[in-house]
Amino acid sequence: MSDSKKSMDNNSDDEKLHIEKSVFEVSKDMQKKADDEIQRKIAEKQRIEEEHKRMEQEEHDKRLEAERLELIRLKQGVIDDSEIIHEEQIEVKQNIFQKIGDFFYHNSWWLWIAVFLCLILIWLVSSLVNRPRPDIIFLVIGENYEMGEESGIEEYVAGFTEDFNGNGEILASMYYIPYTANTNKDYINSVDSKLTSELNSARAVILIGNKLTKNVLFDDSLVDLSSIYPDNEHIIKDKFMLSDTDFAEKIGLQKEQISDDWFISIRTPKKLLYSSLDEMQEVYDRDFAVFDAIIKDLSEKE
Repeated sequence: MSDSKKSMDNNSDDEKLHIEKSVFEVSKDMQKKADDEIQRKIAEKQRIEEEHKRMEQEEHDKRLEAERLELIRLKQGVIDDSEIIHEEQIEVKQNIFQKIGDFFYHNSWWLWIAVFLCLILIWLVSSLVNRPRPDIIFLVIGENYEMGEESGIEEYVAGFTEDFNGNGEILASMYYIPYTANTNKDYINSVDSKLTSELNSARAVILIGNKLTKNVLFDDSLVDLSSIYPDNEHIIKDKFMLSDTDFAEKIGLQKEQISDDWFISIRTPKKLLYSSLDEMQEVYDRDFAVFDAIIKDLSEKE
C-alpha cells in the first residue's frame, strides 16, 4: 500500500515535470517565433527603406544629370528657358574676391566678346588717328604696272604740293586703277567699282591716263587745256601728252616703259554722285596750282 502510494506520487511528479517542461518549451517556441517574426519585420522594413533610398538616389541622380544637360544647353544658347531647372537659388554670402571670381566664371564668354570688341575699337581708332592724310590725291587710270607700283610718281607730285592739311608734312597719294577694257581682267581687279567710286567723287581732280581712259570719261569730263596753255606744243585739247617729255625719268622709269599715248589732265568741276559742285570746285582750286607746276616743269626744254 505504502509502495503503491509512493509509486503514484512519483508518477504524479513526473507528469508535473513533463507538463511544466512542455509548457516551457511551448512558451520558448512561441517566444522564438515571436522574435523571428520581429526580426523578419525589421529586416523587411530595412529592405523597404534601403530600396526606397536606392530609388530616391537613382531619381536624384537622373534629375541631376537632366539638369546638367539642360544647363549645358542653356549656356550654349540652344534653348532660352528651361522647364527642368526650377530649384530656388540658395543665397550664399561671399566676400568681394569670391564675387569677382564668380562674376568672371559665369560671364567668361561675354567678357571675351567684350575684350574682342574693345580690341577692334582700339584698332579702328588707332587706324583712323594714324592713317596717312594726303595733301593731294591724283588718279592713274590705265594699266602700267611700273608706273602704278614701282615708280616714284607720288614723290614727284609731292614736290609741287604744299602742306594743305597743316599736319606738318607733305604727302601725295596716287589711286592706281589698272583699266584695260578687258572685261574679265578688269573684273578680277575690281576696276569697275574703283572707277565708279573715284569718278563720282571729288577727292582727286588731277588725272593721268592713256588712250583707253577716254572710254570711261564723258566728253566734258576734262578741262580744255588748249585755252589755258595756247602755245604749249604738248597739249592736244584736254590732254598734256607725256611723250617727248622727261616724265619717265622724273618718276624713276625708263622712257620705253611709258607708251606715247599717256597724258596728264585735270577734271572739270561739276556735281557728282558723291560730291557737290562746290566741293569739287574747292578741290580744283586747291590742286590746280600743283597741276600747273607739273605742266610747267614738264614743258621746260633741256
